[in-house]
Parts: sequence; structure tokens; C-alpha cells
Amino acid sequence: MILPQSGIYSSGQHGPVLFLLHGGGHSALSWAVFTAVIYSRINCRVVAMDLRAHGDTKVKNSDDLSAETMSKDIGKVVEALYGENPPPIIMIGHSMGGAIAVHTAAANHVPSLLGLCVIDVVEGTAMDALNSMQNFLRSRPKTFKSVENAIEWSVKSGQIRNIESARVSMGGQVKKIEEPLNSPSISKSVGEGIIEEEEEEEKGESNHKRKKEDDQEVKESVYTWQVDLSRTEKYWEGWFSGLSALFLACPVPKLLLLAGVDRLDKDLTIGQMQGKFQMQVLPQCGHAVHEDAPEKVADALASFMVRHKFTDFKEGFLC
Repeated sequence: MILPQSGIYSSGQHGPVLFLLHGGGHSALSWAVFTAVIYSRINCRVVAMDLRAHGDTKVKNSDDLSAETMSKDIGKVVEALYGENPPPIIMIGHSMGGAIAVHTAAANHVPSLLGLCVIDVVEGTAMDALNSMQNFLRSRPKTFKSVENAIEWSVKSGQIRNIESARVSMGGQVKKIEEPLNSPSISKSVGEGIIEEEEEEEKGESNHKRKKEDDQEVKESVYTWQVDLSRTEKYWEGWFSGLSALFLACPVPKLLLLAGVDRLDKDLTIGQMQGKFQMQVLPQCGHAVHEDAPEKVADALASFMVRHKFTDFKEGFLC
């Protein structure tokens, strides 16, 4: 079920709620394939929301992407959905969403929190990566000719390795530019990326011909990123600094899913040896682990939840 204009997607009627938080620049649609898989395995409800400034969510002061503000958003959405008596909730977050899930849990914005699952975000690795993040963002295409073009790029570049998930997910990552390319409100960089720029018009070209080409340009379907992540840089450190200590201090059962064991930092290595959380490495995945391998993530999460008696496997499901 989709709640119109709310940026919230939900499914299921019974069982604990899996509350899904996407990564930076993504949207709730990144959980679409995973949701279908996990719902087939265990008795649960699923809620996925577009975080502020992402997807279809519209808020005042959308430029405020601080961990404090976004974690408060989660608490307000849970309250709006369930009132004063929310059902048992397991928060699951990927990348930036994983960090926000930890901040939300640490601030006790979800009083019925039952468990916490963080996907491929570790403080040490994330902090080390911040220095190169702007270079990575600059390396991406600025625009795409179509959503299909964006899907093709995401798979070929390895951003999403599962074409089924990419077909759904990329639609929430890009938006159509409604203005002409020569509009002063659109950055010059929009014409870059995988759309080839036309050669400069010759100086002697007539105004009539220029107008005709401009009219043709307006009719082109051009897509750009829904969120300009480069403008969120001032919040990056706040998302990830101190994250390991906050994660370890959360008093609920915890699951950490990683694309590679090298991502563990010192605090988490010690915590894992002390049995403070369960960890599972899912090899042959990119950073978008839940999109690349939704079945493996669903299996890991289902086993974690059944082990802690949060729920049961669905009748007929062979685990």
C-alpha cells in the first residue's frame, strides 16, 4: 500500500514492523525487492520512508539533513503512524540510513524498538571515505537522457548490481528537469555526463535558427539527481562521528551486515569479539548490499529475528 504524497510505503497487517531507512541520495524504493523477499519468509509488517529531501517527502527547511533532525523525523513518523502505542519495531538502515537508525535508537525516539540492523556503514571506514566523497560525486554523470539511461548506468558502473532492483530504485534517485537546458536556473553542468553536448553554434547563425534549436531543446527529456549530495557535506561528519560507540551502547539486539570484513573499525572489532552484536559478511556485493543480494539480506535478517523470538517463519517457508 502506498500512502499518496507522503513518501511512506507499507505492507503487511500483522507481526513486528521492519522500519526501513535508505542511504543518501536513494529513496524508499531501494527496498522494494528486499521487501517482497522478506515478506515471503517471516510474519512481519514493512514500512519504508523517504527521508527528508529525498523521494516524495516534502518538509520545511529541507536543507537540514543533520542527524539530530532526521532522527527526530523518524520518531514523528512512527508517532503519526501508530500513536502512543506503536507495535514492536526493528529499525533497518543502509549507509546514511544506518547511521540515522543508530542516532534514532540512541535518542530513544522509537520507544517500542525491538532490534537494530545496520547495513554496510562503519564509523572508521565512513570517516576515512569523506575526504574522497566529493571526487566520487563529481565522477558521476550530471544528467541522463531517460530513467532507462540512468538504470543502465547504475548497473554498468556497479552502483547497483541487481538489474531488477535498479529498475525500481533509480526512479527514486533521479528527477525530470522541467525547464529548458539554457535556463539560467539550471547549472551548466547539466549538459555534461552521458549526454553529449552539441557543438557551439557558429557566430553567423541567424536568430531564427537559434530559436528553432532552443524550441527543440525544451522538448528533450533530461533527468538529473533528485538530491545534490555534494551540498550535504557539512552534515557528513555528524552522521558518522561517534557512530560505533552509539551502536554498541544501544540496549537492543543488533545485527551488522557488511559487504567486506575489512570495513570493521577497532571499536566494532572489540565489540564483535565480546558478542555485543551479530555480524555477517555478504561477499560479492557492492555498497548497496540489500539491492545487490536481497535474498541473502532477507535470510540473514529473518534468521536474526527468529533467533531472538521476534517473529516466526511463515508456514511453508523452508529456511
